[in-house]
Amino acid sequence: MRVWFCWVIILSLFIHISASAQSQEDERDAASQLADSAIQNPQSNNQDVDASPLTDLGDSYTNSIKLLQNRFRVDYNVEEITMVFFREYGSAPVVLVRPDGSKLFQGRVDEDKVEWFDADTFDMITIKNPVPGPWQAVGQVLPESRVMVISNIELHADPLPDVLFAGEILKSTAYLTNNGEPIDNKQFRDVVELDIEFKSTNNPNFGNFGTGDQNIATFKDDGRGMDERPADGVFTGQFNLKIPAGEWKPVFRVITPMYTREQESQPIVLHNNPVYIDVEMNGGGDGYHKIIIDVDRELVDIESLLVDGKVKFPNADMQNFSLTEGGSDPREYLIVAYEEGIFRVKITAYGTTVNGRDFILDVPEFSFVAEGPQEPEVEDPLIDGKDPIVDGSAPLITSPELNPAAMTPNEEPSEKEMDNGTLTIILIAVNGSIVLIGVIAAAVIIFMRKKRTSSTSSPEPAKQSSATTDADLSMEEAPKGFKKLLGVFKKGSKPEKS
Repeated sequence: MRVWFCWVIILSLFIHISASAQSQEDERDAASQLADSAIQNPQSNNQDVDASPLTDLGDSYTNSIKLLQNRFRVDYNVEEITMVFFREYGSAPVVLVRPDGSKLFQGRVDEDKVEWFDADTFDMITIKNPVPGPWQAVGQVLPESRVMVISNIELHADPLPDVLFAGEILKSTAYLTNNGEPIDNKQFRDVVELDIEFKSTNNPNFGNFGTGDQNIATFKDDGRGMDERPADGVFTGQFNLKIPAGEWKPVFRVITPMYTREQESQPIVLHNNPVYIDVEMNGGGDGYHKIIIDVDRELVDIESLLVDGKVKFPNADMQNFSLTEGGSDPREYLIVAYEEGIFRVKITAYGTTVNGRDFILDVPEFSFVAEGPQEPEVEDPLIDGKDPIVDGSAPLITSPELNPAAMTPNEEPSEKEMDNGTLTIILIAVNGSIVLIGVIAAAVIIFMRKKRTSSTSSPEPAKQSSATTDADLSMEEAPKGFKKLLGVFKKGSKPEKS
């Protein structure tokens, strides 16, 4: 029995040893196959390494960390980090979770160590001495978003031309870099503002001495104006140099909610407007003024000059015109001079500088005062107050005062005599009649009021008044002056007895 039991134990050990050896051999075969596969396809090993949910700072994108499940890692040697999280419009600000599990909320942070700016579409956060290790952003962060670490943003714009003119309309493009690498994030255009400002050098030899700073252009990436395509990473600025000519220093400025970056360029000279406008009164013949347009030929090629403008007449009418013919002569245009007053001419010039650069120029408005068309002279029939000669033999002898009653029906007083004589008499008669009528009306009213007062105040019956004799009437004082006049009107107003 014991012998049988020993044989069973020995057989079990043999089977276990055989299985272990087979397992080790299988592992060696698998490892050999994996090595052969790695040699044949080296990218498979890299994919396994890149599958980590945490990416070190700046591995695949300079100064940025790709979000994998909203997780990112901060290196141990980072003293300050500025991050931008792009999220859905109108969503709440994100919540940051430190490696130790503590959380950072917008509005509840240590302001000495954390600055937080939140907008409708992004959060910009600056952290001093961040905790090294894996962080996490909790919120409605966009899937294609990244933790963008802002370190050194620069605006790279097209260099300004050597020859610039006051009033020129200029297009320029630019792009942004972060620590030298282009920023291709479409949402980033909502984070920054790009401006170009001209600062006067205050050189007393130029006309802009003492002039304040001028904001020249704002770069946009919205597909409007001169921008060709929206959100393509190329910002377009439109210069409108309506500033005094002189020496200026261009300043390129990048503005973020946290800070502002400025970059100054070498001073440039802005020349005066090279297009001149003049007028020649009646230069186009009777009833036409001639507009003459010329350029400073040391700066502009006259052969390339094209003009598009409009004329505003004194009566506010508008007329558009274009001059597209080339040549070495100044451009000319005729304006109808049918009215006197102020004429205003506004033009836009297109041309090429002597260096071969095309330009668009907004020329200042030109105005002039003109007289209307000349009318033919008409001889006045009255010269020096004398009547004209009728038959050429002798002047008519007329009295200085004309009697309208003695004039024949075909004769009429002259306009001058009507103004000085008859018109004065008519005015006096009309005004006198108005005054006289007013006086008579007032007198009648007063008289009627007195009569009513006397009749109501007498207590005796009517027969007392009938007892009045002629002798009593004869004793009364005879009416005089105005009373007598009223008596005449009173008698005339009594009705006649039949």
